[in-house]
Amino acid sequence: MRVLLTSNAMHDPPRGGSTRSNLAWLRHMAGRGHECVVVAPGPEDKVTNDAGIRIESYKDLSLRPGVLGERIRALAPGWVLVSSEDVSHILLREAGHAAAGRLVYLAHTPQFMPFGPESWHNDPAAAAIVKSAEGVVVIGHHMAAYVRKHLGREPAVIHPPIYGAAPWPNLGRFGSPWALMINPCTVKGLPVFLELARRFPHLRFAALNGWGTTQADRSAIARLPNVELLANVPDIEEVLRSTKLLLMPSLWYEGFGLIAMEAMLRGIPVIASDSGGLAEAKSGTGYVIPVRPVERYEPVFDDTGMPRAAAPAQDIEPWARALETLTTDEAAWREEAVRSKAVAEAFVSKLDAGGFERWLAGLQPSSAPVADRLKALDPAQRAKLAALLKSRRRG
Repeated sequence: MRVLLTSNAMHDPPRGGSTRSNLAWLRHMAGRGHECVVVAPGPEDKVTNDAGIRIESYKDLSLRPGVLGERIRALAPGWVLVSSEDVSHILLREAGHAAAGRLVYLAHTPQFMPFGPESWHNDPAAAAIVKSAEGVVVIGHHMAAYVRKHLGREPAVIHPPIYGAAPWPNLGRFGSPWALMINPCTVKGLPVFLELARRFPHLRFAALNGWGTTQADRSAIARLPNVELLANVPDIEEVLRSTKLLLMPSLWYEGFGLIAMEAMLRGIPVIASDSGGLAEAKSGTGYVIPVRPVERYEPVFDDTGMPRAAAPAQDIEPWARALETLTTDEAAWREEAVRSKAVAEAFVSKLDAGGFERWLAGLQPSSAPVADRLKALDPAQRAKLAALLKSRRRG
């Protein structure tokens, strides 16, 4: 089987849970002898190899979507996977045109999808392409409900084999120094994290730089003497070895929360918001705290290229109580650490590394004309998609 995956997020190196999930699926398939190609943006045009995956990086890919169409036509893949990390939906449109009948949508991040109340760019024509795709994949049941409700499609729930193999080391130590946050930025709850650091000057905090971290975020972190900003690492265990607990005060709608599961697998308690799929990732463990989610984005972009979020004021007291408990009461910390590791190991033990491969092999590409496939859409979506295809033929 030949598979081409495209995304508007770098995959060399991968940044964020969605790209790591994509590569986890493809690494398994490449290891099974399938030909896997990634077409994604990068700082320069180059080709690299990751465990048998050919990664083609193109500078300014979103401004050169024709490159994707050319690669689809040249490689003639059996399936084209479009990851949701494509806010403008430019690559989705190109793939929908070049690979009609062979399209699969990987619905990771609701803000980047062309449909639903969390979308930054609702686009009915792009949503129609997703709805008419041969398959839609999500990694959790919470996101499956979101897609079902707001797109009208039944997605496949396939969790990526991203966690490695058992046994997972028990890295949690009550004496470890850090209360850690990953990807410190507004939508991930940086205001909550910074306020906790101010309230607990005697504790040590660490923030691992991520795709959403702006220069303003780094400056705010640098002003606090008890917070250390960490550089990216190739192996998350390098950071978790010094982590007492993980803070995930996310203020936007989370698809799942992979890092929560990764920390719990290693016996590290997680204090998380109740946003989106985070509660699913926590799997019934403690310290899930309600937040007021981001409801508005300003009409400007930050230096990461993302819309600037307007974060509502939060009730910090529940966070402070949870942090106080888990940093002063060793018995409470140990109880949560043991429960978290047990729950996470039970979750991961049920994962099937070959699930995505078998699901994809069971799909049947559509050979029906586009006009026939449009019948599955509602009238408004049908009209918009037909107009889009007509304009592309003119171009």
